[in-house]
Amino acid sequence: MTVAMRDAYGEALAQLGGLRPDVVVLDADLGNSVRCDGFGRLYSDRYIQVGIAEQNMVGVAAGLAACGLVPVVNSFAAFAVCRALDQIRVSVCQTGLPVKVVGSYSGLAVSKGGSTHASVEDIAVMRALPGMTVIVPGDAEEAAQVTRMLPDIPGPVYLRLYRNAVPPVVPAGYRFRPGKAVLLRPGTDVAIVSTGTMTARALEAAGRLAGRGVGAAVLHVPTVKPLDEEAVVDVAARCRAVVTAEEHSVIGGLGAAVAECLGERHPMPVHRVGVPDRFGESGPDDELLAHLGVDEAAIERRVLAALGEGGG
Repeated sequence: MTVAMRDAYGEALAQLGGLRPDVVVLDADLGNSVRCDGFGRLYSDRYIQVGIAEQNMVGVAAGLAACGLVPVVNSFAAFAVCRALDQIRVSVCQTGLPVKVVGSYSGLAVSKGGSTHASVEDIAVMRALPGMTVIVPGDAEEAAQVTRMLPDIPGPVYLRLYRNAVPPVVPAGYRFRPGKAVLLRPGTDVAIVSTGTMTARALEAAGRLAGRGVGAAVLHVPTVKPLDEEAVVDVAARCRAVVTAEEHSVIGGLGAAVAECLGERHPMPVHRVGVPDRFGESGPDDELLAHLGVDEAAIERRVLAALGEGGG
């Protein structure tokens, strides 16, 4: 059964509120959309509605963190990251305060919100901030686990969530560990290193490739920073090619992190699947993903090209 990450997040956040009285939730007038409003209905004394004022929200959160609380700020990824960047950089990262920034509606599927709402640069921006942990869950179960763990992850955290339902990808009994990747499928021809929503698409592409005699390993990387370099090097060393996949710009995100890692530790070409150097657009989700080259077919084509077997 597929469950939307935002729904799983909302439920887990409400559960967290009952376990941790030091957790405070801040909302920039999008509580119903990002599903943090359920926390507010249960714990109104720890729910702060700041209105459409993302910069102020982060500043308030930093003050609360300095007083010993664990603030969780909520907005769309495009707004949480880009509008409030100065406050995140100065008030949160330079101080190392444990503010947790949750960016929902990430990537391209933003209910036809178009380029203003699509966030294809947020991982790159947050990854570049010193001390910031960047987590991109692959499905609802993983998103819920990360949410319940947020207070225990030291320092600033950026949690990137997706609006729509995605197929489950983590195995039964899985336990998220910060900074650790998980091998979801073995293979020795190509290593597909993916994060977020692209992991489900990577698994689908790997299944198609198996029908063509190509053994594709799928390494899911929920923590983009700090990167699990050992897992990346290990899977790359077992394969003839590496392909990264992310619903994000090809610049500065997972593909860049993997290329930097392998360039220093196990030099080999890295082929990136992601949004080209452009903003998102408005349109039906499936059509938009195909148009910008971040669907299952795009992964399959890139793998075949990397192996020199055609596909473009």
